[in-house]
Amino acid sequence: MRVALLQTVSRPHDVAGNLARLAEACTAADADLLVTPEMFLTGYDIGADAVAALAEPADGPSADAVAAIARTSGTAVLYGYPERHGGRVANAVALVGPDGTRLAGYRKTHLFGALDRACFTASDTPPAVVTWNGWGLGLLVCYDVEFPETVRALALAGADAVLVPTANMLPYDHVPRVLVPARAWENQVYVAYANWCGTEGSLTYGGLSCVAGPDGAVVRAGRDPELLVAELDRSALAVSRRANPYLADRRPDLYG
Repeated sequence: MRVALLQTVSRPHDVAGNLARLAEACTAADADLLVTPEMFLTGYDIGADAVAALAEPADGPSADAVAAIARTSGTAVLYGYPERHGGRVANAVALVGPDGTRLAGYRKTHLFGALDRACFTASDTPPAVVTWNGWGLGLLVCYDVEFPETVRALALAGADAVLVPTANMLPYDHVPRVLVPARAWENQVYVAYANWCGTEGSLTYGGLSCVAGPDGAVVRAGRDPELLVAELDRSALAVSRRANPYLADRRPDLYG
């Protein structure tokens, strides 16, 4: 499976412009699946009032626009946006198939710092695995991937790849450099981590978007805008799962 990560500079509040950028990236990537950063449609550090004003339901107009982009380009898309549901706003992602069908959605369960908590309500629903094109795909958002149990739960549920839109800022380079590769290795899955770069509001983003493999291999972007493309190989999954016994040697009788 050919996966593209759109590492780009935020354009806050510009939903129409960001949808246009998404369409351009899908065409340029020539990939099976494209992953955007966290809160791609609106920007992340835009303030609680703007987040509330720009939030849409899961089936809102932006969802229709992304579905059209997916159909036109023949590319599956995972994108981040503020989702309004039941009077609340979640930091959400949606996975759309290349035919425009919504395949899955997920709302961030681990809120990071005052910024997240000022804008969003944390979800109490854990992520699930959706099967698409023969791959088990798990969805997380940013800070979620820093907790070992999130990726482990997805791996045990059948994930082959965990897709993570993120808004990781400086000085937290240890996340893409250390934690993301560790999550992939210890769970024998791919982890695709798509970050912003440049500045937005009070934040300077670190870039370093990456695809970490179950064999320890990492394909990584730098600090600047980049459309990072990587091939996910099922044979690498099979080899890693034979060579690495972590999942098979677990002691759930002791540790759950």
